[in-house]
Amino acid sequence: MLSRRQVLQSAAGVCVVGTADSIEASQAGRRPKVAMLMTECRQRSHGHVILENFIERPLFRGEWLDPGCDIVAIWEDQHPEKDLAPGVARTYGIPTFNSIKEALCLGGNRLAVDAVLSIGEHGNYPVNSRGQREYPRKRFFDEIVAVFRESGRVVPVFNDKHLSYRWDWAREMYDTSRELGIPFMAGSSVPLAQRRPPIDIPAGARITEAVAVHGGPFESYDFHGFELLQSMVEGRAGGETGVEEMRHVSTPDALWKAAEAGEWSPDLAEAALKAEMGDQFPGLKEMVRREEQANTGRRRSGAWGTLIRYVDGTKGSVVRIGRSDMRWNFACRIAGRPDPVATSCYVGPWDNRCLFKALSHAIQAMFRTGKPSYPVERTLITTGMTDIMTASREAGDRPIGTPHLRIAYQPIDFSAFRENGKSWEVLPPTTPQPDGIHKPPIRLK
Repeated sequence: MLSRRQVLQSAAGVCVVGTADSIEASQAGRRPKVAMLMTECRQRSHGHVILENFIERPLFRGEWLDPGCDIVAIWEDQHPEKDLAPGVARTYGIPTFNSIKEALCLGGNRLAVDAVLSIGEHGNYPVNSRGQREYPRKRFFDEIVAVFRESGRVVPVFNDKHLSYRWDWAREMYDTSRELGIPFMAGSSVPLAQRRPPIDIPAGARITEAVAVHGGPFESYDFHGFELLQSMVEGRAGGETGVEEMRHVSTPDALWKAAEAGEWSPDLAEAALKAEMGDQFPGLKEMVRREEQANTGRRRSGAWGTLIRYVDGTKGSVVRIGRSDMRWNFACRIAGRPDPVATSCYVGPWDNRCLFKALSHAIQAMFRTGKPSYPVERTLITTGMTDIMTASREAGDRPIGTPHLRIAYQPIDFSAFRENGKSWEVLPPTTPQPDGIHKPPIRLK
């Protein structure tokens, strides 16, 4: 039965009807054809490290898996000096196109693919006054949706990282996906990394406070920290009800003062870092002091963080401690337990490149079934968190209320899509990192 909205759309000549169940039924028994849209495809860009896991077998939990779908179109917004896409297209016989519409229609006039990969990360784009690189994810999405409307049908879409650098655009993307019934997934690779130790937070646990720790640059890596935090706490007692207030904290001294005021708990950050460093952990303030000594004169060295107050009273924070692009740690306090629960997310060999093997596997499952592997509402909230973090920083670390982030949703159990460490027995850390496409020892038939 069509909804009232769908009946009105049909009357207007735009019958766009899409449900996960109908898409799964339409794709049953065949390999989905995927259009890949990228800002650019150079060595280690997101376009590169996702594409290679669609045209070759991705390694996941120690097995080389069939992607179960095929890249049939490539489009790039920019062409860097060492562009990998033309060579990949020639080698694998994948057509390239001059526009998003041409890629989705395979050169024709109607949608001719079964899924869309939208990778709006990396490339030469402006940086605004808040420190946000203005990636064209919203533009990509709008052009995808225009083809859906013209063709009268929708297919699953994956949007890499946060939805947009602008909250109003991100909300519009989400609302449009719900209006048209687009199976929509987005977000970070970090929540799918191997957990060391392999903790699982019980569904319905009464989490009172949680901290995510990273060691990367401002904004782009803070977003990953928000995704890690949110993926861990969204299943707490009562489900997710959203965020009440946020405040950025720009300096180490301000972080320590906030801790003294009870706004966050450094002992949780210490537990998270101990999970990574073990006996080599020198202490939180000592880590910050060492980096400040090593990076005298740099504008953003040492430590910073963002303090989050959820609607249900849970406290959260994402802090940057030490300089390490491979640092993704988490700790939380659960009511009734004397000690924090803590883990370090191991990225595998080759820096963060192997994270995208698990992410690609999760995307492929969504493309085959039409059902997201985890909720897009998670990334809607973390997109808003990233936006408010930059606004608070720009306003001198002022706290900002977030009524627009009172977003309630129920989590999806995504444990089956997390790497468990078996892959590093097949691909040990000593394995040299290849240039170009990683070709596993087993070939597709």
